[in-house]
Amino acid sequence: MIDLLHHILRRAAEHAPEKTALRCNGQALSYGDWLRRSSALASALRAQGVQRGDRVGILLNKSLETPVAVYGIWMAGAAYVPLDPLAPVARLGFAVQDAGIRQLVAHEPKRATAATLAAEHGVTHVIGLAPGADLAADALSWADVPAGAAPAPEIALGADDLAYVMYTSGSTGTPKGLMHTHASGLAYARLSADLYDVQPSDVLSNHSPLHFDMSTFDYFTGPLRGATTVIIPEPVTKFPASLSKLIQDERMTIWYSVTTALVQLVLRGALPQRDLSALRWILYGGEPYPPSALRELQTLVPGARVSNVYGPAEVNQCTYYHVPAPGAEVDADDSVPIGRIWAESEGLLLDADDRETPPGEIGELVVRTPTMMRGYWNRPDLNARAFYRRRGQDQIEDVFYRTGDLMRVDAHDRLRFCGRKDRQIKTRGYRVELDEVESALALHPAVGEVAAYAAPDGEGSLLVEAAVIVRAGLALGEAELKADVARRLPPYAVPNTIRFLADFPRTGTGKIDRRALAEQSHSSARDAVASTR
Repeated sequence: MIDLLHHILRRAAEHAPEKTALRCNGQALSYGDWLRRSSALASALRAQGVQRGDRVGILLNKSLETPVAVYGIWMAGAAYVPLDPLAPVARLGFAVQDAGIRQLVAHEPKRATAATLAAEHGVTHVIGLAPGADLAADALSWADVPAGAAPAPEIALGADDLAYVMYTSGSTGTPKGLMHTHASGLAYARLSADLYDVQPSDVLSNHSPLHFDMSTFDYFTGPLRGATTVIIPEPVTKFPASLSKLIQDERMTIWYSVTTALVQLVLRGALPQRDLSALRWILYGGEPYPPSALRELQTLVPGARVSNVYGPAEVNQCTYYHVPAPGAEVDADDSVPIGRIWAESEGLLLDADDRETPPGEIGELVVRTPTMMRGYWNRPDLNARAFYRRRGQDQIEDVFYRTGDLMRVDAHDRLRFCGRKDRQIKTRGYRVELDEVESALALHPAVGEVAAYAAPDGEGSLLVEAAVIVRAGLALGEAELKADVARRLPPYAVPNTIRFLADFPRTGTGKIDRRALAEQSHSSARDAVASTR
């Protein structure tokens, strides 16, 4: 029986100890080696005082040590907290102090950051670094982790015990920690493995960093089915041609990433020159995929099935949509649906008064699913607002997560994304959904990526602006795009200005940083005004 997440690794190692579980940068770990290294780490953490329920930070660049740390922390009875290795130290310090992290798993490239977290934010023990005067914490290098020690003792845990705390950006600018349990993580691994038919013969792409929720597919679902996961080094993710070559050379069979990574692969990844015949399933999520760019991807990789994955990090995933072959259903005037609620889950669309909306009308999606988080760490205020509670006929309370996403059900009983509750603005008295503006712009066949945002008009209101990346080899001007989008949007929703860029600023998870785009636009406007004085 698999009752806890680390039981996944124990069973995989029992069934196929010599099977390659992980590959990264020319190195590999078998399932047996992975289990031994994680068990040794667990023993070292326990020796440092880690107890059931403690939170242990992981500060690692993508490497074989990353999944070793995840499973070792679980075996020690603790929950892991992934720390973005590229984030400012102040942001990492907030997470360390907020989660009460005292133990940290790191490696030498992050020594300076770990030293600051020890000196200023309460970290007392670090595994993965050699001791030194620069560290105000007890340190144990990876080489000194006792690999030959007896297996870590089994800690008495339950399915509802904390498994990981993942920090995401909050609307106020303060990060918030999502608490997931062994039960929610296992439910996600099982449901996703069934939905995408993951097999021991599969080779998964670990494109996402550990602090991004998509990584759970690679580290939870893959080993549940005994598959091989290829950890893609961060530098390779920045160069689409190198990335496509790695997909080819590793014979990857299942790809999962944010939309942006696939758009860049199509634009700059030299896909026509690659043999991607092993790739059987492409999963994408995080942002809508421009329909024309999606069709081009399907044309370039005709042997791969494509699916749109939807679900906030609070629930990991809750819907799916298997995209039909080009021309079968999705055309230039049809955005890609979110799809249907997946197994063992329920979704409702609610209006502003928490009443279910009539068929065809827009409402906020709330979801009840076994993959749902327990709540936000140390944030009772957010927890009070995050959940919708319904008393069932049996008087048992049903708890749903409020996604904040507005949706409607189309004529084919599929959910369609209509915008974010917090992405609605008022411009000259009219309400505009910025996500609707993006969807309309994305329907032009020359548009590769698009972002809409609000800009002050200097008179107390807001203007709609947009930025666009044009697909390689195509030409597009502002007047043409405005005319095209004017056929789909009311005049007040047509962007006042459209900028054409070579690339967008990105968040740490690869999503478009709309705040940065808006600030760029505001700075350019201020500079233009200053130059006329």
